[in-house]
Amino acid sequence: MSLGWRALIPARGWRHLVNRQTLKADLIAGFTGATIVLPQGVAFATIAGLPAEYGLFTAMVTPIVAALFGSSLVMVSGPTTAISAVLFSTLAGSYEPFSAAFVQMALTITVIVGIIQIALGYAGLGRLVTFVSHSVMIGFTAAAAVLIAASQLGDALGVVLPRGEAVFERLASAVQAVPDMNWRAFVVAMATLATAILARRIAPRSPTFLIAIIVGGVLSWLLNGPEHGVRMVGELSSVIPSFSPPTLSIAELAGAAEAGFAIALIGLLEAISIGRAFAAKDHKRFDADQEIVGQGMSNLVGGLFQSYPGSGSFTRSGLNYESGAKTPMAAIFSSIILFLVLLAFAPIAAFIPIPALAGVILYVAWKLIAFREIAGIFRTSGTETTIIVATLLAGLLVKLEFAIYVGVILSLFFFLSRSSRPTLAISAPDRDGVFRNAQIYELPECPQIVFARLDGPLYFGSVEAIERAFRQIERQRPGQRHMIMVLKGVGDIDLPGADLLAEEAAERSHAGGGLHIVARFPPFVARLKKLRVIERIGDEHLYPRKGDAIAGVVAQLDDDRCLRCRARIFKECAFKPGGAEFKKPKEALPEREALTHDV
Repeated sequence: MSLGWRALIPARGWRHLVNRQTLKADLIAGFTGATIVLPQGVAFATIAGLPAEYGLFTAMVTPIVAALFGSSLVMVSGPTTAISAVLFSTLAGSYEPFSAAFVQMALTITVIVGIIQIALGYAGLGRLVTFVSHSVMIGFTAAAAVLIAASQLGDALGVVLPRGEAVFERLASAVQAVPDMNWRAFVVAMATLATAILARRIAPRSPTFLIAIIVGGVLSWLLNGPEHGVRMVGELSSVIPSFSPPTLSIAELAGAAEAGFAIALIGLLEAISIGRAFAAKDHKRFDADQEIVGQGMSNLVGGLFQSYPGSGSFTRSGLNYESGAKTPMAAIFSSIILFLVLLAFAPIAAFIPIPALAGVILYVAWKLIAFREIAGIFRTSGTETTIIVATLLAGLLVKLEFAIYVGVILSLFFFLSRSSRPTLAISAPDRDGVFRNAQIYELPECPQIVFARLDGPLYFGSVEAIERAFRQIERQRPGQRHMIMVLKGVGDIDLPGADLLAEEAAERSHAGGGLHIVARFPPFVARLKKLRVIERIGDEHLYPRKGDAIAGVVAQLDDDRCLRCRARIFKECAFKPGGAEFKKPKEALPEREALTHDV
């Protein structure tokens, strides 16, 4: 269902849930969330190549707008590692990171991302995002993690490494720079990293990043780091985001649009997967299209107020859920509390050591790689393994934003490849009268009727495969001139599929048999009539049930062949010539109305 103007009404889906109890729970969850986003916003801005304050602006503005216009009750939006890495990868080759031109282009891309996402939401493309394999995001995130880690090696070593190098060149440069490293910076980075690891293991719900950065800051002070070349974040230019619309030329806007589409897609994949996951936990309704609009509005407004592209954050959303959040007011409270904290303690941010941030970011990069999930996919699925490897290599060897396209194209290719090869299984009744796969269960078949079930779509992409299956059946079973074809497993049919059925019916009729269709679902039967399938094969060849089809077709069989037949697999065979000796009492006849799924 397409969205209307009501999709732009803030909080239209959840404001009735707000009461005194939910506000109390959301306030507690919001305070907890604010403790993690402060260091997270600074770290992610560093990944994106932006001054620290822009990560904090994104952590304040984006969650409020996404909460008001989105669909998820507990998801928290804001800066994310993947989008930060893509933004840096996109712009670092053309603009100097942390420069005014870099910042301006980043904000422009944010506005474009918002416009694209809103358009996609109103186009009803929320369901299409689900067709992209989860393996795409696994491979993409792994590539982003490697790039993020490589980008922080210089800061962790306390040296300046060349920017714009490929990941392997950057790793080589870092190795060559080891003899010249600032050991104090390195100690601060490693201590911060170790603290993050220990804090997460000892107290998983603690503000890990904040604790780690405090430890790194104290250690830097004890080592007299600033006096010995350990760089600091420096004073924030502002903690209050201001209205700052993009001011770029047409040529620059065209370049921004290309990057904007990739970032928009990545953001939607993140947000929808997170939103659906948490909605399933609470058995709540989740509207993917509304969430796309919400994400688009958050980026559109955010880009106008000095925020860079954001999306749903799994870390912050998970913490929000575990902290007892009931409505999106928790995300709004978190942003407000963050703003108040920054007003009071913003000067402290100037004393955060950059090597400490590098240590936190190295930890984030490590946690981004889903080692267990990747190992499980490698063991069980060749297709998903191919998607992961191709996406990972594209991100490392070409460009990170290009990797998402490689993954999406491969994912859709494999999906279409599977849908173009539906199963046309031959079946027959067993002793209990239940239809099963005749080849697997080695069941006898009627010499004159082949019973087939089609599982899968009957459309232009699958016509060739089904045509090959028809011809194979014709070669292997030349005497079975009648085909009863069950179409209960077919979701839809298009004109090429309709033509295939009509052509098969004509060929079998010419050979002295016929094609007989079993279809009962009224919308599907109406579709067959609209495509003139019923008109071309004849009304008498359409049956609502298998039993009706068997009775109708057995009556048309060649009596001479029935006289010599010893199979007699249908109860109706008892009434054909030579069937008297096979007759059974009526009450003992097997029921054949059920057709199992393992046909």
